[in-house]
Amino acid sequence: MTADHDLADTARKFFLGPCDFVRGVVALDGLPPADMPEVAFAGRSNVGKSSLVNALTGRKTLARTSNTPGRTQEINYFLLSDVLYLVDLPGYGYAKVSKTQKAAWTELVFEYLQGRPNLKRVVLLIDGRHGIKENDREVMEMLDVAAVSYQIVLTKCDKLKPGEAKTRRAEVEADLRKHVAAHPRIVLTSSEKGDGIADLRLELWALATDTELPQEL
Repeated sequence: MTADHDLADTARKFFLGPCDFVRGVVALDGLPPADMPEVAFAGRSNVGKSSLVNALTGRKTLARTSNTPGRTQEINYFLLSDVLYLVDLPGYGYAKVSKTQKAAWTELVFEYLQGRPNLKRVVLLIDGRHGIKENDREVMEMLDVAAVSYQIVLTKCDKLKPGEAKTRRAEVEADLRKHVAAHPRIVLTSSEKGDGIADLRLELWALATDTELPQEL
């Protein structure tokens, strides 16, 4: 997708508007009222969720980043431009936490995904260097069953050669045909280089504002 200049600029300004941490949620009764649209960011531990949220909003420290997988163990809410909640979900996978802790916040995330009526889309981050892993597939299948729309975003794509990126996109596209709730468009990103950020901003801005994007984008 190549973003239309005017629309892309509108989306950029939207994402660079006020963005504040609202709360960290450790139980479903701590969720804010479901009175405005939400976009949730999910992915394996250390896939780059916090870095992507920072890149989208033009901040460096809005969302905490860590080299220790599994550090984010709350559902973290950020309010963007008083219009959209950005929701940073705990990572899944190889987090170095106890099995009890892991089970507790995994259950929290899955219950959130299945029961949040104002959730517009889940942005499911996949490490572009490695592609879809088994625990990614488990989450995709759960989202299919729950009929929650999700979009694959490949991260760290600056680490791939152009030919590798093309191959990875083709692999993921083929996989998505098996999943009924998957959005067909894949976005390749690099939080470090800024690649794909404008396209993803445009997608999410359109969701938040109920704007229909031109088909040719």
